[in-house]
Amino acid sequence: MDSQRIPAVPPALLEGRFTGRTEFADLIRQSFAVAALQGWREIILCDPSFEDWPLGERVVTQALNDWSKTGRKLTMLAKNYHEVLRGHTRFVTWRRTWAHIVECRASAAAPADDMPSALWGPGWAFERLDLQRCTGIAGSEVARRVALRERLNERLLKSSPAFPATTLGL
Repeated sequence: MDSQRIPAVPPALLEGRFTGRTEFADLIRQSFAVAALQGWREIILCDPSFEDWPLGERVVTQALNDWSKTGRKLTMLAKNYHEVLRGHTRFVTWRRTWAHIVECRASAAAPADDMPSALWGPGWAFERLDLQRCTGIAGSEVARRVALRERLNERLLKSSPAFPATTLGL
């Protein structure tokens, strides 16, 4: 898929398994496009580093711009944000602009292999179960979404603020 084109919005997001980096990246692009189209009020992203997420792509930041409206909230949780700062310049700029709706937290004490890699939305979610092979499961199944949200909330409670939108200094 050409990462500079806006992806066609699928009639419905994936329900089932995904495999490989290409499917994973496409799923993220589609998720943000659908979130904007459907007006999701909240999105939670979790990953040890977001290194292989396509957050810096023009199409992703455009979808996030389309999604960003009053009453929206994006929460991110990572072990650290070094890779985001290094590799996702467009996203860093977008985050600075929309700092009032974006909360970034870090869970530095948690082992990276113990941190979920997931996107949670109010009616749909996905989780990568194997980061190396980039395989996972996605869907709108209520039990799976509730369980994922509870695990993410538990991690968020043990996290601290991170990745400030601006850095003040003398």
